Amino acid sequence: MEPLASGTDKIIHPSISLVVCTRNRGHYLLDALRSYEMVSTNLNWELVIVDNGSSDSTSTVLSEFLSRTSIQAQVISEPQAGLSRARNTGWQNASGRIIAFSDDDCYLQSDFVDAVWRNFVEAQLDYLGGKVLLYDPADFPITIQLRESRFELPPGSFIESGLIHGANMAFRREVLQALGGFDEMLGAGTHLPGSDDTDLISRASAAGFRGAYDPRPVILHHHRRRTAAQVNSLMRAYDIGRGAHYIKSVLDPNRRGQASRQWYWRSVLPALRSQQAAQKLLYELIGAFRYLTWRGSKCCASGLRFMMLPRRDRQYI
Repeated sequence: MEPLASGTDKIIHPSISLVVCTRNRGHYLLDALRSYEMVSTNLNWELVIVDNGSSDSTSTVLSEFLSRTSIQAQVISEPQAGLSRARNTGWQNASGRIIAFSDDDCYLQSDFVDAVWRNFVEAQLDYLGGKVLLYDPADFPITIQLRESRFELPPGSFIESGLIHGANMAFRREVLQALGGFDEMLGAGTHLPGSDDTDLISRASAAGFRGAYDPRPVILHHHRRRTAAQVNSLMRAYDIGRGAHYIKSVLDPNRRGQASRQWYWRSVLPALRSQQAAQKLLYELIGAFRYLTWRGSKCCASGLRFMMLPRRDRQYI
């Protein structure tokens, strides 16, 4: 492995690229940026920050950070809102063999880069998820992953929603290239918020890639949600995204049987016994309907564009 470049020297072919997307969180961003500077490793690594159309002080904060930091970092602009779109922009502009993802309200433990790298070297994984701890005890204990034991995910595994969080996951570059990255119809900033991470990992497993959850790579999540209304709003958004993910999986011949069974056992059957579970299923069905509607609209638009082409040109589409 190449030694870590010092100061602002250029790093050639970093081992790991960490992609972090941000939108209108300039007043909180400094805390996350400080945690990146505390990373301790002998590996070459780079930080890729994607500014996803921010209109607050984010650009100023990032410019000041770039001017003073000693770590290899770059800021990329993706003006069209959407976390999946921003993540795709990030990894496509990154240089690392391993692409790790985190969020702008998360702080890395100092050994994060080494912990991620060890998993890919020792276990020859294709993708990885790590532990997500609650940073502030005053926040609701949600959007965290506290599992202490390693969990292997052989090819063809069912990927349970929440097992691997988008705030702490990593992929070999070839996996992202093979799958085309994140589905930009899903995720924060779209009408189908959530499950963009689960969808990508599910497609990776169905395509024959091998992964794992490992508790050694650790981040701390500072989500700042402290009221029941904030939590309920987030959970409803996740339910909608999960429904979109389920119906997308059902439409995929490689995932149809497994997804149908899991949806039945995890959502449909509980909904017959519990009002709370029934409400959860309702929002999942809303997400499924939205996905089918927008997918159908997209297909219709593509079909219309195709039919409007001169006949001699249609074969090339």
